[in-house]
Amino acid sequence: MTCTMAVARTPRSSWIAAGLRALTTGGVEAVRIELLAQALGVTRGGFYWHFTDRQALLMEMLDAWEQDVTTGVIEKVEAGGGDARTRLRRLFSVAASGDGLLTDIHTDFAVRDWSRRDSAVAERLRRVDNRRMNYLRRLFGEFCPDPDEVEVRCTLCFTVWIGNRLLTVDHGERTPAEVMELIQRRLIE
Repeated sequence: MTCTMAVARTPRSSWIAAGLRALTTGGVEAVRIELLAQALGVTRGGFYWHFTDRQALLMEMLDAWEQDVTTGVIEKVEAGGGDARTRLRRLFSVAASGDGLLTDIHTDFAVRDWSRRDSAVAERLRRVDNRRMNYLRRLFGEFCPDPDEVEVRCTLCFTVWIGNRLLTVDHGERTPAEVMELIQRRLIE
């Protein structure tokens, strides 16, 4: 009688998550198979059970990121129901939470940096940003009849979400979180 043992493979999702962590902390150059294997505590050979090469991993990382920051966020927001203002408040909360690796603003920044050097990534980022803006337009458009006002609010909302993480400004007696709350209230009034 022979005894065979099943070989436990590192799941594909673990490689993708490790790749996104590497991208976030070190840029696309840090997404290297041998470094990911080391971070996961496995051999490089396990990588090839899931991916043909590094490029295949990079594309799946972008797929996972895109799914999480668009469809995933929209589904979370819509699942709670409510009117447009309620859903916008929920969107602000989800975006501020950085709930998970992919929705973290630093991953978003890393993808934006990567897009400056790779036209395919730039096109993917444009698609994601357009989907985000279209969702905002739909929400703001439910209670704001002026298309120009909708565009202004959407652009302010999106740029505040991104730019707020880059500021190192003092707000007097207010905390950054209090200022964000004021901005959000102003946008949805």
